Amino acid sequence: MALLFGIGYAGIIFEESLAFNKSGVGLLMAVSLWVIRSIGAPSTDIAVTELTHASAEVSEIVFFLLGAMTIVEIVDAHQGFKLVTDIITTRKPRTLLWVVGFVTFFLSSVLDNLTSTIIMVSLLRKLVPASEYRKLLGAVVVIAANAGGAWTPIGDVTTTMLWIHGQISTLQTMKDLFVPSFVSLAVPLALMSLTSEVNGKAQDAPNILASEQMAPRGKLVFSVGIGALVFVPVFKALTGLPPYMGMLLGLGVLWILTDAIHYGESEGQRLKVPQALSRIDTQGALFFLGILLSVSSLEAAGLLRELANYLDTHIPNIELIASSIGVVSAVIDNVPLVAATMGMYNLTSFPQDSEFWQLVAYCAGTGGSMLVIGSAAGVAFMGMEKVDFFWYFRKVSGFAFAGYVAGVAAYLAVHNLHISLPTTLAQVPFLSGS
Repeated sequence: MALLFGIGYAGIIFEESLAFNKSGVGLLMAVSLWVIRSIGAPSTDIAVTELTHASAEVSEIVFFLLGAMTIVEIVDAHQGFKLVTDIITTRKPRTLLWVVGFVTFFLSSVLDNLTSTIIMVSLLRKLVPASEYRKLLGAVVVIAANAGGAWTPIGDVTTTMLWIHGQISTLQTMKDLFVPSFVSLAVPLALMSLTSEVNGKAQDAPNILASEQMAPRGKLVFSVGIGALVFVPVFKALTGLPPYMGMLLGLGVLWILTDAIHYGESEGQRLKVPQALSRIDTQGALFFLGILLSVSSLEAAGLLRELANYLDTHIPNIELIASSIGVVSAVIDNVPLVAATMGMYNLTSFPQDSEFWQLVAYCAGTGGSMLVIGSAAGVAFMGMEKVDFFWYFRKVSGFAFAGYVAGVAAYLAVHNLHISLPTTLAQVPFLSGS
């Protein structure tokens, strides 16, 4: 299974050279891996049960992705993002690099890294014409979204998992992980600011597209759409239901709203949800489905658990184990990796908010930035901007790795010196409980 995963992974990496679409490779790899798992399992029923469980978890993420992409597409069709693009007046490439990074960083801490990436990449399409520079900005969005999602319990799937199961608490996590997460973004931004790709792209400066006119009631659609995205974590807290249900609720509300406000308008069909569904990147969603199902087959076969046990045996230092998890998460999805880690260690071994669990939250959250397929944010960016694996590896991976290492060093320094954010800065109303 590991060999087949490696072959499929290589097929995705060399997509352009082989002329095979990565979505097709991902789906073929997923089905093949599960066929092998069904043969190797104690019984077919056990394999089917494992697949059913894995499909349920993967489907939640895919439904979440499709719902978020559709909402963003509806807002975009109404030119709702013009409200934001008109505010960003800078035309300096280096300045815009930092602005995009900071906005994404804090947006991701409130929403989640996947939704934030979808929103910000959509905004970039309104700010910057298609170019190498826009790809770099999109890569900044990926790094910033993963960094921003690591310091709050609702900013990333893995931190949410650790939070729900009691490994980390809300306030302490925010206080202890803000600085390393911020460093993991600031270092790549500083290094990118010095490169010729940024300083030499003055001709690709932001194009605000002032000629575009907002559709009728575009402000209302923008407010409801963004409100629906922000409401997702609130919905989860109130009902206990998975986040994708909150996303589907928001999509349903926006669907009814757009049907109502464009009722009887012959030219309003393009502004409604059916047309938006035809424009979203379903190919990217299928690629995401294939990758996650493939990884879940490795988890079901126990290969991920064996990897975790290997790390535990050969790397006795907890800081190195957590850091290694982050590096591995650049290749393998961080969700099953963290799940395996949670299965290896319990709260007796490492109590709530211990250095180990906080490092796991940071490393698993930010480590995925080192490769474009290492995080949900990267996969979404890859599909939306048609970025290939090697472009990201050449242009961005080094910067992301530098930020990752700097963030780990910052955490160890802060933890050992007992430095943290002032309590008042971390007391965000919607995250005030553990």
